[in-house]
This record gives sequence, structure tokens and C-alpha cells, in this order.
Amino acid sequence: MRTDYLKNEVFSLKESGKSSIDNFEFAKEKRDKVSVIDNFSILSKIGNTPLIKIKKLPEDISPDVSIYAKAEWFNPGGSIKDRAALNMILEGEKNGLLDHSKIILDATSGNTGIAYALIAAVKGYKVKLVLPANASEERKKILNAYGTEIILTDPLEGTDGAQKVAKEIYQSNREKYFYPDQYNNPANWLAHYKTTAGEIWDQTEGNITHFVCGLGTTGTFTGTSKRLKELNPKIKCIELQPDSPLHGLEGLKHLPTSNIPGIYDEALRDQLLEVSTEEGLFVGISSGAAMAASLKAAKELESGVIVTVFADGGIKYLSENIWE
Repeated sequence: MRTDYLKNEVFSLKESGKSSIDNFEFAKEKRDKVSVIDNFSILSKIGNTPLIKIKKLPEDISPDVSIYAKAEWFNPGGSIKDRAALNMILEGEKNGLLDHSKIILDATSGNTGIAYALIAAVKGYKVKLVLPANASEERKKILNAYGTEIILTDPLEGTDGAQKVAKEIYQSNREKYFYPDQYNNPANWLAHYKTTAGEIWDQTEGNITHFVCGLGTTGTFTGTSKRLKELNPKIKCIELQPDSPLHGLEGLKHLPTSNIPGIYDEALRDQLLEVSTEEGLFVGISSGAAMAASLKAAKELESGVIVTVFADGGIKYLSENIWE
């Protein structure tokens, strides 16, 4: 099987002149498409991220196997979470749940919170976020720079503990807050169904054979896998999970010991890969795990085109000791 049909090493849809924001038309079936973001807004730059070929692969991987990664740190907020956060906010506005009398409230490990903060700054909303105290210092500083109110929770309880506190705050004064609840909001996975999957399909010219993705809110895996399987039912969708509850991989969940997100669709899974936490790459921590899982998958193949997601870059983790 030839893998040189992908003409360039870095692919972007931006050259077409289209903005992926044009695809954000969710929730109500048969709703007419409405342009909600002008082309000069920073929000119009969300999506259409490059697809980058990983060149340095181990010698025990077949030369007929290629690995590509979506470089999601090219999003304005620096991570893939810009996609879901934007769609959840747009849906809140469209459905009359969000206006300027309300504060955006949610639990986050950091990246979705930064996306909320960015979008809220553009649209003029206030934001209150609940996140584990062990979130990287860079993430906290970025949120503080946006003027976000932060509530820190027990790091040993992870995002499950943050979700519990966020729900308690919301229940105490429902009229005060817009609570997207990213772990249970269909607008999360629909963002990837409408944008991420189509970008991958176009950038690989439909030649993707395997999709590898980590599980956090599970929105990226669920939405992207659902659409890719509609485009080609033969595509194998592989989940990535840490191999233990105390894994230190910010943004990822060990599902057997965590609250299962309401948007998770296990039926989309063809294979589960677990990774240890011994090494890192100079991308975000979860991106290093995604690369490790992709390498595991590649070693089992004779030929194929594997696409994974690098959810963010390493800049938000420089204070961590993983680089030493």
C-alpha cells in the first residue's frame, strides 16, 4: 500500500478560504445555517488546524505505515478544546440559555477553561471555573490573565471532584449561571463531528485507516469517530487511556475509576490502548500519550495511515518536572 499520496507533510484547509466556523450549525435538526462569527474575529480562526507527518518512527514499524497528528495548538486558545467550547457557547446563545446576565460556569482540567475565557473575552461574558489544584501553573496564569474566577479542588479527586463542586455551585443559583457541563453536553462531540472529522478526511484525501484519540470529556473521540465511520465504516477508532488512576496526564481519564461522561459512546471503540507515564514529548502531556498509543498501534500493522490528535503544545507545562 502506498502512503505517498499525501502530497505535503503539513496540511491545512485555510488555503481554501473556508472557515471551519461555517460548520458550526448544531442542535436543532433542520435549522437554517446562520453565520454567527465574522471573518475578522479571532473566533473565526478556530479549527482548520494542520495535519503533520511524524517522520522519526522506530525501525520496527513497517515503512508502509504512516502516522499523522492534528496540530491543535494552532487554535487561538492553544488547544483542541476551542472547538467544543465555542460550539457549547453558541448553542447556549441560540437556545436562550446564555446572555450577558449570566456567568459561564464549568469544571475543567484547564484547556476548555482557557477556551471559555478566550471566547468570553471576545463576547463580553464573565467566567467562573472549577479545576483541580494540580492543574499546571501556566494554565492557571493564563486564566488569571483573562480575569477568570478560579475555584481549586482536591487534586486527588481530579476533574470528577471539580465537576461535583461545579454542579453544587450551579444548583445553588441556577439563574446566575450558564452551565455548559462539557462532560454531558452533545454540543461538545458535535463540534468534532462537524469539523475535526471532516478536516482529517479531507487532509488525508480519505485514506485514513486508523484514528487514535485520548479520552477526557470523550467529545473528540466520540464526535470524530462517529463521523469518520459514516465516511468509511472500515476506519478503526482506537481509544487511549492511562494505565492507572494516578497517572498525571492532565486532560485524560482512566475511565474504569472515573465518572463516565454522558456523551461517551463505547460502541465506537474498535480497540483500547493503555499507555504508561514514563516519558514525555515537547507537546502537551496528553499529546505525548497519544503519540505513544499511535506507535503501539503502528507496530501491529503492515500498512495503514494513522491519524491522532495532539491536543495542545508543551508551552503550558514548562513548570512541570517532566522535561528535566
